[in-house]
Amino acid sequence: MRNAGGSLAQSKFTRSLLATLRVAGIAYDWLNSSNNQWREAEEMTPNLEILVRGVSWLNNSQPRTIIYNVNVPIVNNNNIDLCLLKCDSTQLANQKIKKQTLQSADLYIALGELKGGIDPAGADEHWKTARTALQRIDDAFRKISKHPYTFFIGAAIETKMAREIYQQLETKKLTNAANLTNDNQLVSIMRWLCHL
Repeated sequence: MRNAGGSLAQSKFTRSLLATLRVAGIAYDWLNSSNNQWREAEEMTPNLEILVRGVSWLNNSQPRTIIYNVNVPIVNNNNIDLCLLKCDSTQLANQKIKKQTLQSADLYIALGELKGGIDPAGADEHWKTARTALQRIDDAFRKISKHPYTFFIGAAIETKMAREIYQQLETKKLTNAANLTNDNQLVSIMRWLCHL
């Protein structure tokens, strides 16, 4: 998620996630990308989604934190767009603690790829990149007998790749997927993430 399309996708993802938590009445903290500090959510701040690099909340009294653009040690320090962890924000409060947390395979609930490019001509390339990253995740965790959920969210999903995504969902190679431009699909995957 390093280009303009990726930044817009991350902002839309964040807006949807925060809205889902607010509608469900779930309090959350958010990680400010400008100073790497966790803050309690207050009234919605205009353009907050631009500053957010992570969100932490409780699901049935269990801590959950989703963090963006993380180098995951288990996956050979490859950058993963979205990681949902079984931890609270204090376990990611500084680099030393964060490093220890990210090395614990048991804390990973779900890992996903977010692709924001909207050009239909490039959609297949975005999916190939995401598919490779998701396969890398699956391979790395399988080696240590762990099986976190995997998901894909893309802004441009063409017919051919939609079939492949559906097939991966059917065979459980992929746990969930959504089109970033389809509000119903986006709400569905946000509810799923918030309640894992």
